[in-house]
Amino acid sequence: MIDVACAIIRNEDDRVLLVQRGEMTDHPLKWEFPGGKIKKGESGEECIIREIREELSMDIVICHRLGSVVHDYGHKQVNLIPFVCDTLDELPLLSEHNDYRWLDEEEILMADLLDADILVARIYLKEESKTPVKHPSDLVDKDLTPAEESDLMELLENMMSRKEAEFFAASAFENKAILRRLLHYSVGSEGKLAFRASWTLSKVFDRYPELIYPHLNFIVNSLGKLESESTERSFLRILSLADLMKADPANHGVLADHCFNALKSGFSAVAVKAYSMEILYKLALIYPGLIYELSSTINMLQGESQAGIIARGRIILKKLANISSDLLSSQQ
Repeated sequence: MIDVACAIIRNEDDRVLLVQRGEMTDHPLKWEFPGGKIKKGESGEECIIREIREELSMDIVICHRLGSVVHDYGHKQVNLIPFVCDTLDELPLLSEHNDYRWLDEEEILMADLLDADILVARIYLKEESKTPVKHPSDLVDKDLTPAEESDLMELLENMMSRKEAEFFAASAFENKAILRRLLHYSVGSEGKLAFRASWTLSKVFDRYPELIYPHLNFIVNSLGKLESESTERSFLRILSLADLMKADPANHGVLADHCFNALKSGFSAVAVKAYSMEILYKLALIYPGLIYELSSTINMLQGESQAGIIARGRIILKKLANISSDLLSSQQ
């Protein structure tokens, strides 16, 4: 019996990630939930976080575990342990699989899934249909007492889903003290708390951008000091969606330098590079002098193997070409 962990990964739109096995595997071109074998001495949670980082270069938040599925393939028996997870990453970097798809729930069972994954999908869809939404907090509009702050930190540490993050966003709207604590936790040294707090801030921005705009300068100036790449990704996502004119123009240079460094780095995650490109494009609209440097940097990236970055880069290059054309026309 082989113990295997798999991840049902949901994105911002509640779509679920499936990956396609390679042609040379024992189940060629079949679709599955990503994951892998649990190593000796490793927990299922540790395994799935490691496997998703190794196979897809993605960071995930484990929301909860589903019941195990045992399936006999004839040549092997598999004990498949599924974890329901959320992510902010949209662009998996494939290292072992042929392809990936983000599917709506009703599309999952239409895919050519492995037999064990079909059973997992059915369990997930059944559980999802009856899972109640939990409100994580009942805090009022006042400064937090030590006990309330302790409760807030515990709730963040145990946050189970994107829906709960959205409830935190609603709580931050009602109580600015919660918003201040989320900002504080995001730049702290506790990685798990920092990621979940910054992830929640991105949900605050989605629903109530006016709450985040007064803190754009803080977010920009924090980028170079963050200990968590997950927090960096959340902050860059906010900035990629924001009106950058609402940040102090003196910080635009700081932001541009950070994003160019991220694009040129061989260690930046795919999502970090994607958000950095979008931010630099927005800055190029304000400062046309950035067009050439951004175009050159994106062209340099076209030799990379990350299909998502290449595709995003081509879109930005077309937009930059249009800007250049408009500038030439206005000067004639």
